[in-house]
Amino acid sequence: MSATITDVIFDYCDVLLDWRPRIPLEGQYPPGVIDMFFSADDPHGFRYYDRLSDSGWDEERILADYEIEHGPAVAWVFRIYFERQRLALAGLQPGMGELLRELDASGVRLWGLTNFTTKYVRAAHELFPELNLLRDTVVSSEEGILKPDPEIYRRAIARFGVDLASTLFVDDKPANVEAARGLGLNGEVFGGVDRLRRSHYLDVS
Repeated sequence: MSATITDVIFDYCDVLLDWRPRIPLEGQYPPGVIDMFFSADDPHGFRYYDRLSDSGWDEERILADYEIEHGPAVAWVFRIYFERQRLALAGLQPGMGELLRELDASGVRLWGLTNFTTKYVRAAHELFPELNLLRDTVVSSEEGILKPDPEIYRRAIARFGVDLASTLFVDDKPANVEAARGLGLNGEVFGGVDRLRRSHYLDVS
């Protein structure tokens, strides 16, 4: 364990969590419908509204706006997604639960900073008890700000009371890591637990 790192701030989706948003719709609609719903080519598709959800839009506002763009039949697909969305939390990333326990046992303080919703974060903590080792989490839907906006990092730093020089931020998106580094945090792009363990920041392999 590197003696210089006293705190680690984790992203949630695709870092702590194995997030698979297609699962809630599998078995509910044909694959072609699901492909259409998640199409990256739709400027007002799932990704667009998922980001609005993370910024604080509630489900009914999203459904109403989505229905204007796509009509009631397709909007119903989104409603089914919301009703079954906990299924998208497929598990922790392989080996992450063990890593969290090891870091906590060694005295490293654990935190979360996520573009996500409070509802989803609470569900994840209910499903995966290891997440309760995180002492606090700053959630974008509560702040009304998304990474990589520097302000959400500043709020997390102030709330957690961490020292920039001894804090590691871990995210799967390079732009989010670069924003953290720009504020003085150490940053690591997540490429799996094994790679994170071998990082010179942690060295817990």
